[in-house]
Amino acid sequence: MEYMLGVDIGTTSVKTVLYDLDGKVQGYSNDGYDLYQDTPDMAEEDPEEIFSAMSEGITEILRKANVKSGELKGVSFSCAMHSLILLDEDHKPLTRAITWGDNRSVQYADSLKASPEGMELYQKTGVPIHPMTPLSKMIWLRNDEPELFNNARYFVGIKEYILYKLFGQLKEDYSIANATGLFNIYNLDWDDQALEIAGVTRDQLPELVDTTYQLHGLKEEYAKVFGMDSDVPFIIGASDGPLANLGVNAIKPGVVAVTIGTSGAVRVVTDKPRTDPKARVFCYYLAKDMWVIGGPVNNGGVVFRWVRDELCAPEKVTAEQLQVDPYDLLTDIAAKIPAGSDGLIFFPYLGGERAPIWDANARGSFFGLSRTHTRAHMIRATLEGIVYNLYTVMLALEEVVGKPTSIQANGGFARSELWRQMLTDIFEQDVSIPESFESTALGAATLGMYSLGLIDSLSEVSKFVGTTVAHHPNPANFEAYRELIPIYIRLSRSLQPEYKNIAEFQRRHDRKKDEL
Repeated sequence: MEYMLGVDIGTTSVKTVLYDLDGKVQGYSNDGYDLYQDTPDMAEEDPEEIFSAMSEGITEILRKANVKSGELKGVSFSCAMHSLILLDEDHKPLTRAITWGDNRSVQYADSLKASPEGMELYQKTGVPIHPMTPLSKMIWLRNDEPELFNNARYFVGIKEYILYKLFGQLKEDYSIANATGLFNIYNLDWDDQALEIAGVTRDQLPELVDTTYQLHGLKEEYAKVFGMDSDVPFIIGASDGPLANLGVNAIKPGVVAVTIGTSGAVRVVTDKPRTDPKARVFCYYLAKDMWVIGGPVNNGGVVFRWVRDELCAPEKVTAEQLQVDPYDLLTDIAAKIPAGSDGLIFFPYLGGERAPIWDANARGSFFGLSRTHTRAHMIRATLEGIVYNLYTVMLALEEVVGKPTSIQANGGFARSELWRQMLTDIFEQDVSIPESFESTALGAATLGMYSLGLIDSLSEVSKFVGTTVAHHPNPANFEAYRELIPIYIRLSRSLQPEYKNIAEFQRRHDRKKDEL
């Protein structure tokens, strides 16, 4: 047997998948870690906990599969975007990993976004100005934590930190660099204007390499821990969004990937970089002549988790007694409510929002509540609100790249029959659910095989994805959704001027509670 290992460093866990060279899964591990939210707007993770999770995943899989010397052809990485770690001269962390969900730089991001420089930077970097980006985080740290900022010798993301520990080399792939807000998408280099605004220099950042770049010479101490040969090549890989497109075979023009996991996204691949005159979508590098255009949302499955824990405690207890998944019970309850939730609309902005409104101050709300609405209506309205928001991202994307020819959907939501049909009905288009398991890890493994010459083209991922399940729109649901979606869009715009006011009130209230 010969194998390829795909390692996906995600927001909440490292997923490690062992594939044979036909793309079939031969081993799987999912190792989680904590998210630290010690203060309002904070969202950090411990880089050592992430490194341990990755190490445990690789070690467990190779041991269980009894992979022998010479059988593992390579290890390829996917990674969540936008993380930032400050390192000292000895490459030791001065901070935890500040994740994409951290909003502490909101005032600086808002100020830059409102300036002429904000649009200039977006057009050059392909990244909307938002607190998620390392660019915004650097501006915030430079202003609010100057001593910490000035003591930093290097500014890296979690993947770069992990690979430095493994190989002693500080490299960053174009795809992850692209998401920092510091990378020029036209010359594939750090952007001088962005560096000046951030207050960092080139020598404080990793060396840039293509996503197919191979690292060799794994440190012996880690080779022994993993149970692999030290000469196994590690392919640096790309960021998770673009690799998810690859992993569901959504790399041809017009084929859109819709993902709902903890967060969500709508993405399509083009052959050259493109930006949006209204700055609503991103443009990220995947591989040579492959750029991923799309929009990410903060509020996917994490909102459904909030419903489970905060609104549906009785149902959660019932599910435990029945020994069923509480999410399955909640979707069964929601399925009994008609499409459109009898006029109840939910805005899912529990964690601020990225695309299409790019407003870290955004807050969630129910609209249209009446005495006739029940908790079941609220469950269904929540699920619909998540998909409404993705649909508005699709509308923005269509203005940049045109209407989709087909939609491939993936993520944790794809296990739910109700959510799959809801996506199909709201988008009014056939949706295919690929069979591929952990599509982002498969994308990483496929990119790794391509780098090593084990496949001739990335399009060979079509052989690995397997069959798909097709869902077709139900015209009986069109009337409600066609009437409610315009209301959702108009309300979203009209509420936006008040988001900052309510967010500032909440922050002041949180500070007072902390003082007490």
